Amino acid sequence: MDSMFDNLAKTEFISVFVGNPRLHKHGHWRAHVDYEICLHTNSMCFRKKASTVRRRYREFVWLRRSLEQNALIIEIPKLPPWNPFFSLRNVEQVRQRMKGLQEFLATVLHTPLLLSDSRLHLFLQSDLSVKKMQRCALGKARYTVAEAIQRFDSVCVTPLEDDKASRDSDCERYDFYRLSEKQGRCRVDPMRLPAAPPRRAWA
Repeated sequence: MDSMFDNLAKTEFISVFVGNPRLHKHGHWRAHVDYEICLHTNSMCFRKKASTVRRRYREFVWLRRSLEQNALIIEIPKLPPWNPFFSLRNVEQVRQRMKGLQEFLATVLHTPLLLSDSRLHLFLQSDLSVKKMQRCALGKARYTVAEAIQRFDSVCVTPLEDDKASRDSDCERYDFYRLSEKQGRCRVDPMRLPAAPPRRAWA
């Protein structure tokens, strides 16, 4: 029996990639950047085996706090620190933030006890806002977690495919971090900060 679970653990994988930063402007003086999160997995813990979603830094902060409240005995990995001097024009600062966000998610996704948290699944596989994710996880929304994930229809093309569709996919069009488990570091490609279209919302 133990060997069966060992073999299952060896064949299951969860890969996460953070990249493709986009600039959102709010009037003349306010702006923020969000990042694309691509998830690929064959794990039975996830309803969708490939998905992509966009999240901003403060949503990562909410996720970490939520996981910390729900998993008191587990040490939750740190996020890249908040920088009061963070500049959207500083390419290196944006690179380092994406690297830290990806490492945070990679650690969380390889901690089995955290995979049962519905807020993690909503964060990765739905486009709900923080408020709506919280209500849905608490059973206070008019839709279930499964329905929210199923309704969100966005699939990330795997970067391992070498066809033209893959090369032109949203996941690879701009900066794309790939976490190397063997080398323990990230490879960085050229990055740009395009303006983003308005975020889709639904009740």
